[in-house]
Amino acid sequence: MYINGHFCYAYKFGIVTNGLGIVRDISFYNKDFLNAHPDIVVEKKSDSPDEDKSLADSKALLPVLIDFFKKHPLIEPKTFLGDAAFDTIEIYKSLFGDIGFHKAFIPLRVKLSMEGTDYTVNENGIPCCPHDPTLPMKREGSKSHLKSQIPTMKFVCPKMKWEYNPANKSKRRVCHCDNPCTTSSCGRMIYIYPEKNLRAYPGVERGSQEWEDTYKIRVNVEKSINHFKDSFCIANRKTQNEKPLHVDLLLAGITQLVTVLVADKIHQLQYIRSLKPLIA
Repeated sequence: MYINGHFCYAYKFGIVTNGLGIVRDISFYNKDFLNAHPDIVVEKKSDSPDEDKSLADSKALLPVLIDFFKKHPLIEPKTFLGDAAFDTIEIYKSLFGDIGFHKAFIPLRVKLSMEGTDYTVNENGIPCCPHDPTLPMKREGSKSHLKSQIPTMKFVCPKMKWEYNPANKSKRRVCHCDNPCTTSSCGRMIYIYPEKNLRAYPGVERGSQEWEDTYKIRVNVEKSINHFKDSFCIANRKTQNEKPLHVDLLLAGITQLVTVLVADKIHQLQYIRSLKPLIA
């Protein structure tokens, strides 16, 4: 198996955490897991180990989440954070349609493309000027959602400005482009229907301040995984038997949860993932 830059023999498992990096579920990718999810097809390996690993991670994601929410029907999170391995059209559709997430913060693994349009989009899915693909259009909020009642994202010409008319005290859009792509004095307007391309528009604008601020939370997940490996001694093990490894991993999860409970009781919430400072 190819993991993090080298080939090895390994037991794989999946961890679900919340935004604080606190473990909520551990799934072991063993024979029982595969038997319970026959839709996971173990295909022939490709020429790219990195691609194989990403495919394996993405195929395990939905079964893990579906199992988790079946066990915990009262938990209804609306925001999903994951890495680029989960950047597939099928995963976005399932996250929104089958599971019920409202936003999915997943970095792009493959460049975005829009078919059947006379404009291009940048790396964040923002439409660009048809005459200048380096010039992104401006997002303009709209609560109308048009007559179709389908949520939309509205973008306007980057060279459009609102001008005030003191005579009738009104405002109107005026395009100041020397080479306009439309005869409208307001400039070009583009309406995007996110539901038609969830990968490009996963409930949040890529590259926005909300995206930057929210995705930083995922650092907690990576820190939590490192705690499991280092502080709880899951990494660099000598055990070659599956059952002791599973027991140790479950005990590591229990240890983290006990740490959370103790930190909460003594009102030292900064130590909810830090066992050693809490003991000290």
